[in-house]
Amino acid sequence: MSGAEPQEKKSLILVVEDDTSIRELVKEALEHFQFAVVEARNGAEGVAAFTAHKPEIVLMDVRMPVMDGFEATAALRRIPAAATTPILILTGLDDTDSIRRAYEAGATDFASKPVNLFVLGHRVRYMLRAKHALDDLRGSEARLASAQRIARLGNWERQIKSGRMQWSAEMFRIFGVDPKTFKPELRTYLDLLHPQDRELVARATGDAVRREGPYSFDARILVSEGVVRHVHEQAEVVFDDNGTALRLEGTTQDITERKQIEDQIRFLAYYDGLTRLPNRALFVERLNQSLAGAQRQGRTLAMLFLDLDRFKRINDTLGHTLGDRLLQAVSERLKKCLRSTDTIARGDPLASSDSVARLGGDEFIVTISDIARGEDAARIARRIIESMAEPFMLDDHEVFVTGSIGISLFPHDGADVETLLKNADSAMYHAKDAGRGNYQFYNKSMNASAFQRLALENAMRKALERGEFMLHYQPQVDVTTGAIFGAEALIRWKHPDLGMVAPADFIPLAEESGLILPIGEWVVRAASAQGKAWQDAGHGPLIVAVNLSGRQFRQQQLVHTVDDALKETGFDPRCLELEITESVLVQNVEDAIASLKRLRAMGPRVSIDDFGTGYSSLTYLKRFPIDTLKIDQSFTRDIGTDPGDAAITAAIIAMAEGLKMAVIAEGVETEEQRDCLLDRRCRLMQGYLFSKPVPAEQFKVLLEKQAAGHKIGAQTKPRRRAAR
Repeated sequence: MSGAEPQEKKSLILVVEDDTSIRELVKEALEHFQFAVVEARNGAEGVAAFTAHKPEIVLMDVRMPVMDGFEATAALRRIPAAATTPILILTGLDDTDSIRRAYEAGATDFASKPVNLFVLGHRVRYMLRAKHALDDLRGSEARLASAQRIARLGNWERQIKSGRMQWSAEMFRIFGVDPKTFKPELRTYLDLLHPQDRELVARATGDAVRREGPYSFDARILVSEGVVRHVHEQAEVVFDDNGTALRLEGTTQDITERKQIEDQIRFLAYYDGLTRLPNRALFVERLNQSLAGAQRQGRTLAMLFLDLDRFKRINDTLGHTLGDRLLQAVSERLKKCLRSTDTIARGDPLASSDSVARLGGDEFIVTISDIARGEDAARIARRIIESMAEPFMLDDHEVFVTGSIGISLFPHDGADVETLLKNADSAMYHAKDAGRGNYQFYNKSMNASAFQRLALENAMRKALERGEFMLHYQPQVDVTTGAIFGAEALIRWKHPDLGMVAPADFIPLAEESGLILPIGEWVVRAASAQGKAWQDAGHGPLIVAVNLSGRQFRQQQLVHTVDDALKETGFDPRCLELEITESVLVQNVEDAIASLKRLRAMGPRVSIDDFGTGYSSLTYLKRFPIDTLKIDQSFTRDIGTDPGDAAITAAIIAMAEGLKMAVIAEGVETEEQRDCLLDRRCRLMQGYLFSKPVPAEQFKVLLEKQAAGHKIGAQTKPRRRAAR
């Protein structure tokens, strides 16, 4: 092998010149400077020679046959490989127009003839050096752009005063905007950020200027078609010599994929992979936070520990695959069983408020925050147990499974997660010992109370079909004449073992359980039938008032229920009055007005019960199609001694007169109350002064006495009218 050093490859120069002698002189001079030379006699040959040899520099004459130097230069610039190749124009022309044309065609520089060949050699050498430097810079920029594209990293500048920005190409790709149409500036940049993250920019910029240091933050951006990307931005402030902030220089990186991976890792760390419910780790973390909040605010929190009964038998019989599917189905039913405020949030594991978790195996835990009574937890436990009793369809298999639930309450049964969990677990085993498919409280006294309410609810379900409900009627009297003009129907329950159950004990339970709907339907029908019977007995067009619960009033079938009752009994619709509490009406005013109009169109009267306690707007009241206002007994009670109650009562009466509504005062128990009301022009009343609510048979006696001329509660002595 020869020891000679390999010769360095010479740089190739293309000389395009139609004058043979000049071409030879230029070639000889360039070769003297150790350049390799390729020749062409005109512009067309020059373009072909470039394509064939790819020279590093082109020396181009201007005046040539076939294609002159201007045309040849322009043709070379259209070749991608020649786009950045230096082209030196050799011309004997010295007019400025030729110089302009040369540069417009794409020339790098020009030299005038006659050419100093020695100077030309040095000039080409320095042009070549500049080309290599520029090639290195372009290569570096290309590598940087490629690296930024791979890293999804863009760089930018933003002027502090004007907000104008300069973006790299990768910035436009990250934000999904077209660099030809999108003008980057602070305003347009903020429009691309998620609305909740825009404040980050102002806050970070302000902090950076004050601290004279860098900043960084993560934010979300909105790209086309509603896609959200996550970016990491970091920047620093550039100041002038006087310390004035001039601009921000920074980078923005697309970290969406990293965020997705982080979210997946966090999901695996905090959620059960089978049911996608929170696991023990997230359950403990969230419950600790809930307990801290409950302790600060003095709230009660319930924990329900659910264990499926004989789940192992299902796994052994049907296999673990169907067993897993059963666990998934159970988790879905659990979520549906919870009330609206306890539903599952499927967002960020660290920002959600999940209330059901899978502890492992067939064990689930439900937490219920801010309950008023232990019965609230019992109601949800019953809902879960009833839901579990429905069969699960897994492929062709109908699977039945029950669950046993243990309940512990904070702070009664423990002040920390572990104690509450241990006590709920203990209560769950008591539920299994009690026969499975039921729930037990850790606190035995509360357990007994919950069972008592459950027993009462079960009894109430049977009371309707057994005919245990009855109606009592309280007369409504015109005290100026002593005549009974109407009656309010009030439900009573005669339990076969407990005797008469107070309405306050069973009406709220009926509301919670939904039994108020069939019970309310029975009340409307029974009251209408009784009103028709009194009319047939010759007691005149007596008005019968029926209370509607909020749940009844919001039911879509209410109009059909009332219509069916009236048609079935033959009761005159104009003699049926439907009482709705003020608090129910103001919950959704527009829907309430629409419902009232549908009811009024059928003929029944409508009254507002307990008026003055629901804080309704007088503007809305004017829009309600109402016949009667009933003054709540809380105002009637102290009307003779409390100036405030007296003033409110007088205002209600005056307002009713102005709106052309009747007004009835409830809870009238004394003659003083009666007289004070009458002095304020309220003549329609009801209360114990006239009669307590009585069965239909006794009410019939009152009607018969009235027919015989007996007046009930009429004012018999003249009284000085109160000053107004």
